[in-house]
Amino acid sequence: MTAEHDRLEQAQASKVPWKKWGPYLSERQWGTVREDYSEGGNAWDYFTHDQARSRAYRWGEDGLAGISDDQQRLCFALALWNGKDPILKERLFGLTNGESNHGEDVKEYYFYLDSTPTHSYMKYLYKYPQAAFPYANLVETSRARSRQEFEYELLDTGVFDDDRYFDVFVEYAKESPHDLLIQISVHNRGHDPAEIHVLPTLWFRNQWSWQPGVERPSLQQIAGPRNVSVVKAVDDKLGERYLYCDGEAPLLFTENETNTERIFGVPNRTPYVKDGINNYIVHGQEGAVNPEKKGTKVAAHYRLTVKPSECRTVRLRFTPTGPEGANFQLDQGSISKKLAATDNPFSDFDDVMEIRHKEADEFYDTVIPRSLHADAANVMRQALAGMLWSKQFYHYDVDKWLEERGSDPFKASRKQAPRNDHWHHMYNGDVISMPDKWEYPWYAAWDLAFHVIALTLVDVDFGKQQLQLMLRERYLHPNGQMPAYEWNFGDVNPPVHAWSVIFTYRLEKAKKGEGDIKWLKSCFQKLLMNFTWWVNRKDRTGRNVFEGGFLGLDNIGVFDRSAPLPTGGYLEQADGTAWMALYADNMLEIAMELAMTDQDYTDMVHKFLQHDSLITSSLVKLGEGIGMWDEEDGFFYDVLRLPDGASQRLKVRSMVGLLPLCAATVFEPQVFEKHPEIARRFHRFIDARPELRTASHDPTKVGVGGRHLFAVLDETKLRRVLAKVLDENEFLGPFGIRSLSRYHADHPYVIQAGGQEYQVPYVPAESDSGMFGGNSNWRGPVWMPVNILVIRALVNYYAYYGNDFTVECPTGSGRYLNLYQVAEEITRRLTNTFLKDKHGRRPVYGGTRKFQEDPHWRDLILFYEYFHGDNGAGLGASHQTGWTGIIARGMHMFATTTAEQLLELGARATIVETESAWGAKLAVR
Repeated sequence: MTAEHDRLEQAQASKVPWKKWGPYLSERQWGTVREDYSEGGNAWDYFTHDQARSRAYRWGEDGLAGISDDQQRLCFALALWNGKDPILKERLFGLTNGESNHGEDVKEYYFYLDSTPTHSYMKYLYKYPQAAFPYANLVETSRARSRQEFEYELLDTGVFDDDRYFDVFVEYAKESPHDLLIQISVHNRGHDPAEIHVLPTLWFRNQWSWQPGVERPSLQQIAGPRNVSVVKAVDDKLGERYLYCDGEAPLLFTENETNTERIFGVPNRTPYVKDGINNYIVHGQEGAVNPEKKGTKVAAHYRLTVKPSECRTVRLRFTPTGPEGANFQLDQGSISKKLAATDNPFSDFDDVMEIRHKEADEFYDTVIPRSLHADAANVMRQALAGMLWSKQFYHYDVDKWLEERGSDPFKASRKQAPRNDHWHHMYNGDVISMPDKWEYPWYAAWDLAFHVIALTLVDVDFGKQQLQLMLRERYLHPNGQMPAYEWNFGDVNPPVHAWSVIFTYRLEKAKKGEGDIKWLKSCFQKLLMNFTWWVNRKDRTGRNVFEGGFLGLDNIGVFDRSAPLPTGGYLEQADGTAWMALYADNMLEIAMELAMTDQDYTDMVHKFLQHDSLITSSLVKLGEGIGMWDEEDGFFYDVLRLPDGASQRLKVRSMVGLLPLCAATVFEPQVFEKHPEIARRFHRFIDARPELRTASHDPTKVGVGGRHLFAVLDETKLRRVLAKVLDENEFLGPFGIRSLSRYHADHPYVIQAGGQEYQVPYVPAESDSGMFGGNSNWRGPVWMPVNILVIRALVNYYAYYGNDFTVECPTGSGRYLNLYQVAEEITRRLTNTFLKDKHGRRPVYGGTRKFQEDPHWRDLILFYEYFHGDNGAGLGASHQTGWTGIIARGMHMFATTTAEQLLELGARATIVETESAWGAKLAVR
């Protein structure tokens, strides 16, 4: 056990609030649905980046390298000014969906370098140009580009030429749960001295303007120790807190109130407004800040001249301990009683920072396997750091939001809301793992299911809490539907929650020796509601064939699958039905686990044995007419059912047709041994329906170790599908499994419908289509989450079939591997996306020389949303550590669990704890 493990234990068992403060600020609050009160629901235009410096937010706050308490009442972040920009750099800049040729996109360079799960130590890097930031250039050039051209990036503007920029590192260390040390280190990477204004900023989220009766908090300057500036913060919930600023920096106070004169042409109700500090620094407006040294927003002003290759440091301390009586007493969780009471808040600063950093290294020594080389260890640590930095306090009271926009669902004279009308039960006010805190600063339920698989490497309790949160009554719709995302909570995401729940349960049980049955039961009960919603709402004909619309795969289909079809009729979706087969698999697995300790769950086992059999068989055989399985091609396709009764397969070889492969779950024999009546009842059911044995894999057939397998594909079909999956001219790319077969590069799928031609070609990079905003592409690139699903399924197949089942990998190579080795090979290819190749270049950065060659850039890793199908270059959102961070789990799994161990113990296989490859020398300093 390390010191960080002790803190996790204290936080869970003793409720010591080590997680009270963390990186819970958004990186973009503007342009979100929550802040949108427009008539037509145009969130991007209603609240813009240009307005953000002057306009108070309603539902949350954003900032640069920021932190807050877990209810985002009091916020801290960094602001910078290089003396040339037209505005302070208080938040990250990016293009809206309409400004960029490939959808919204952040245009900054920032990196999550480190974090422990309690945020006792965190490190962040922002690269700030010394020349004027090219805001207009980025917008104008991007707007002029077509969808067939690359995105225009910040490096393309030349603003980083000749290394004229600052590396600004921000580090946080907690001396105790409420005592935070903050260090800002500014490095000049250029060849000439350069000036920079560093403005650490503290402010309260504005709640008083929106909620009558809310007590207004306050910030004010007070006397403190010599050569230290002190801010006292008072809040009725948080109490008193103090920000100590080393070096007697001037304190600039204003109010976190909208500058209504600038935004709306209406006189301000206070002379001091949100952009007051900006106007004071940038425009020299001395009257813009409060001379009385009080307000609800304050910045310490450090004006630094940094020589070439020099580093200048700013230190701050944020603590509940005031300067009166020099009483810096150590509270619970302090490092050591050696740190005695003192009147200098910075006397122990360097020691605490060093100790917390060392403890972070010690913690990751227990997480990162020793068998990983230094570069792989660096990738894994930054992946996990990104996961932890991507937590955000998400606040959205949908009922209140509807009421404020005149759309109260219980009033007759109401306006029609542009979205989320039927979700008025929802109240969200929690710290949630975000997909990307700039591009997607709102949760997505199916993304979250993948986040948890990586997060549980470092914080099992947080991962479990995240899964349970989506099932609470404040989130789950009364009808059982799980919320998708704020743009439309009623959209349908793939039902992968149960997959994540049982995976998480298994991982914890393997590590601790016992599983959290109480948590598993709680999740199962709510998942039953959601499963029933799917059965009742998305099975149009009652034949266990499911729809669901786009199902998270955006432009993968011939048509927009969430819109009425141009042909009329409807789609029977291979992926919709496959997702439900996987869902039934997972619910069956959970029910079996619960039945081992509770007899009452045996009926649920039988229920899901039936569901599983019926859904898996429906993918392969539907009785009369055309089904999704194409025997000639050996592949699954969506089926178009036309109004006149005609049907046709839409023969696009895509991830849609691979997902049936993922619906495979292996079961240990213990539950059948303990409850033989389950086996008897199931045999009666299956014997009465012999077609179920022939349509898909026969679940009564016993495999290695006495195991049973529920799978859509029998052995023959599995081999046929894998032949395509592992063909490098089809799905298997150099860096993982493509979302669309490369076959369509020379053979695009074409169909005529409604007097119009529709095509699906292989597009390995950014989308050439505007479908779903055009900011993601499922027609060729590699996507990490579905690759992990395939890998997990292959491991399950291996546990059942064992070493005797081998396939050619790659297809046509003459090399035969068992399915564990195939899963390992796919993971190796995915991991190589981020690792240096034999030439020292990382595929993720493509042809970007700065990232490939510069020593201050080349070991900084970005975890993009998806990756070029042929060369591995990162595409889409640049900080989608959320589900791309799951690569950490893949790296860990194959470094700590052997094939022999898996074959012997199956789901009960332990996770081997190995010595770490990580050393303090590898940390980015």
